[in-house]
Amino acid sequence: MSGSIRMTVTEDRWPFRKPFRIASGTLETVDFLTVTLRCGDITGQGEGIGVLFRGETLESMREDAEGVRKALEGGADRTDLQLLLHAGGARNAIDCALWDLECKMAGVSIWEKTGLAATPLQTVYTIGIDDPPAMMADAQASRARILKIKIAGPGGVDHVRLIRKTRPDARLIVDANRSLSRNGLEAILGDLAAEGVEMLEQPLQPGEDKSLVDLKSPIPLCADESCLTRGDIGAAASLYDMINIKLDKTGGLTEALALAKAAQERGLALMVGCMAGTSLSMAPAFVIGQMCSYVDLDGPLLMASDRDPGMTYLNDEVLPPRSDLWG
Repeated sequence: MSGSIRMTVTEDRWPFRKPFRIASGTLETVDFLTVTLRCGDITGQGEGIGVLFRGETLESMREDAEGVRKALEGGADRTDLQLLLHAGGARNAIDCALWDLECKMAGVSIWEKTGLAATPLQTVYTIGIDDPPAMMADAQASRARILKIKIAGPGGVDHVRLIRKTRPDARLIVDANRSLSRNGLEAILGDLAAEGVEMLEQPLQPGEDKSLVDLKSPIPLCADESCLTRGDIGAAASLYDMINIKLDKTGGLTEALALAKAAQERGLALMVGCMAGTSLSMAPAFVIGQMCSYVDLDGPLLMASDRDPGMTYLNDEVLPPRSDLWG
């Protein structure tokens, strides 16, 4: 990339529309870094939320970003970045900002640069853990054709039954967020299949999921926390049917594209997900979505507000990002 780059790092906190509960806790806000890279009068932006289950914080992400400032402003590119910084929120924000800057400097779209299509995508809508009437009301209010139901332990199957009754028309997937044991998983798989659940995401803790190797599941299992980058793909392929690619886990779009290709070569189906966030997180993930069986890019729908301009959501259909947002 010709010309010198200057990096600006800012910290942001955006509230959820309502408290969002998953098996590991309740979130009321999302903290993230916004990285802006400027070359002359052209800018590129990226957003990083971090890998919370690995202990990433705003402070650690800012420290990571500042640690590569000198290299970036000295001419390091995306390839260099993969070696300079570990996968996580800071690398994600910088990597995506570099993609954005490259596109704008070359006068090409992200679709021309990657060779992928710019097709509208159908996103799932996530139902967080709440009291049953609230979960049912959330499902009823949503016009999404695919609902993703968060559960915490085997008792969550009761919530799945209630939402199935509330939305008999909807396709259902379930995310256990590591809250099950092998025995607990076996106890509910038949019930989930009976309710028409199409896929179960990350049932066990990473490491404990080695016990899945001999499991005969009636529904596909998807790795989330058990597959962050290509280094995890070998183990994941022996235990799971699908992987959920999140750009904060991969440390950006560069590794996400490589991971998607490696997973497909292993015969794994793909899902793209998010750590919530604004449309600036969804836009680069939308690129991966073009390769996926399931798309979970409902982050802005869960937030109290979004960036302007943001992604366009028509019920559960997401349109490609505008170039003045990203790419």
